[in-house]
Amino acid sequence: MKSQELIRRGWIATEALALLGTLAGSALLAQSAEWHPIPLVAVLLGLALLGQWLGVEISGGQLNASLVAIVVAMGVLGPSVAVTCGVAAMVLTSVVRRLPARQWLSNLSTYTLVPFVGAMVIRAWRTTFHQGALSAHDGFTFGLVLFGVVLLTTALSFALFALDVRIDEGRSLRRVASELIALLPGELAVGALATILAVAYTSVGFPALIAAITVLLIFRQLTVALLRSEDRAEQIYARSRQLVGLQLGVLRTLVRALSMRDNTTGRHAAAVALYAKALAAELDCSEEEQDTVHAAGLLHEIGKFTWPDRVLHADVVADEDLPIVRNHPQEGSLLVGALDGYGPVADAILYHHERVDGRGYPAGLIGKEIPLASRILAICSTYDTMTARGGYRSSSGDTSPMSPEEAIEELRNAAKAGQLDGDLVESFIGVLEREGTTFAHDADFEKELNFERRVRDMAEPKLS
Repeated sequence: MKSQELIRRGWIATEALALLGTLAGSALLAQSAEWHPIPLVAVLLGLALLGQWLGVEISGGQLNASLVAIVVAMGVLGPSVAVTCGVAAMVLTSVVRRLPARQWLSNLSTYTLVPFVGAMVIRAWRTTFHQGALSAHDGFTFGLVLFGVVLLTTALSFALFALDVRIDEGRSLRRVASELIALLPGELAVGALATILAVAYTSVGFPALIAAITVLLIFRQLTVALLRSEDRAEQIYARSRQLVGLQLGVLRTLVRALSMRDNTTGRHAAAVALYAKALAAELDCSEEEQDTVHAAGLLHEIGKFTWPDRVLHADVVADEDLPIVRNHPQEGSLLVGALDGYGPVADAILYHHERVDGRGYPAGLIGKEIPLASRILAICSTYDTMTARGGYRSSSGDTSPMSPEEAIEELRNAAKAGQLDGDLVESFIGVLEREGTTFAHDADFEKELNFERRVRDMAEPKLS
């Protein structure tokens, strides 16, 4: 503990010495030419002081006008002006935010040292390669050099910040580094903008800089408006996810409740969904169509939630209860159809007890009048009911499942009798021969539902 406190005090002393040394160095190395033209110095100081108001929050951090002013001062004027802009910006920021003395010291030491180093690198480059003023045709080279200095000073400021947080708060450098990397796009945007302004000034003169700053102000207003619009869009999206999650959650809860009354329901729904999606893929259906039939398989029996126990657990349904049984596709379709975008799923559920010979329910559709997804569900539900333990009950009351071979034969018989689509039955048999006759028997409802993914997909705005 004492060792950590000594390190902290040593770091504070180092920052204080860095601040004093940088201020002294910028004063000793100052050149009178740096402070001319006076209007440029005034504009950059104004930008530095107004940085808090002119700053724009972007996804990668903040587009800060104070940093723009400091970078332009580094490139165009010199270390003393750059340091002055940094001090002015940080003093005003610290006062407005009412920061404690420790943060005052940290901010001031960073915003003096970093501009000083950057400006001295630019001065060294000018002294070595360009005695005197830059000509217009040197603008591109100057821009590259200045942007390189921006990268260097950004790395330096990140390193100082990381060390400060590590020593003061004890946070790991890796965690701090990951947070700083998220800010990098914003810093690079600042560097690019400042480079453009500096090149514009050296190439065209003061009017170009004023024009560029005017464009910056307009850009700021447009960006603020855009970001407010994005914030509203994000809020709408979040609310949409909440609503969709609530709606889909209700259906999931109904299936769970039904499974508590009949423990075969959840597994049967998941198995039918898996079989149905595999058959849809075999038929070269699109990804959207496959997802539709998969969702319909998961929810195709949700209408049974309205059944009384005497119907749900009946060995043989009484004649007076047949209307209840025949009504469950409509009940399920109404429940599922309330979900935005789930109309095709609701239709698949509504007609999955139709027969190709027209003797099914609820509408008595014939052949291809029955939606493809419904014909797929009918086959897959029938097969799983016959082959799953506890799902099939013979006329004698035996609940032993059929063998896959017997069930396949029954599917073909049902197709001949006009109950199922014969072509789809043969395609389904082909899937079973390739994938295994019971590949979906151990399917899990929650895994197949993939609740979070469905909520996300349903809440995403649809492009027209």
